[in-house]
Amino acid sequence: MKQTLKTIFAVLAAAACWAVASPAISDESLKPMRGADVAAVDQAPEAKKYVGGKPGGQVKVGRTFRDQPPVIPHAVENFDEITLEENQCLTCHSAATYQKKKAPKIGDSHFLDREGRVLPEASALRHSCVQCHVAQVDAPPLVENSFKGDIVAGKGSAAAKKKN
Repeated sequence: MKQTLKTIFAVLAAAACWAVASPAISDESLKPMRGADVAAVDQAPEAKKYVGGKPGGQVKVGRTFRDQPPVIPHAVENFDEITLEENQCLTCHSAATYQKKKAPKIGDSHFLDREGRVLPEASALRHSCVQCHVAQVDAPPLVENSFKGDIVAGKGSAAAKKKN
């Protein structure tokens, strides 16, 4: 115990001597890692345009892994926000309207409650579609990426299930 205390005091004394004896570090040599002054206001990136146009005319985007939520292949700029009272996605994708609108029906998993019981309507747990499903934007990749998914576009989860 005495040896440990002696070592600690020796390290502290050496650090204090070094701090007093070392020349002052100039502000010019210190640069923040993010490349800008911390106090500087970050500039918001420019808004990107959503890929696709009017719903219904796009080719489905292939999934890259089994059970991946499908991406939204159409523009969503003119859609209202999803609120507790309204979900505009269900106008086309609900079980009652998907055939008439020629849109994909929301998945069967959206009709299950927490205990796995089948519900007659989509579960409130799945009300916020954009929590899992994202609209695609026309933006260059942030980093170089050579990832290739294992599911072919148009085959969906069935191809992956056959593979496994």
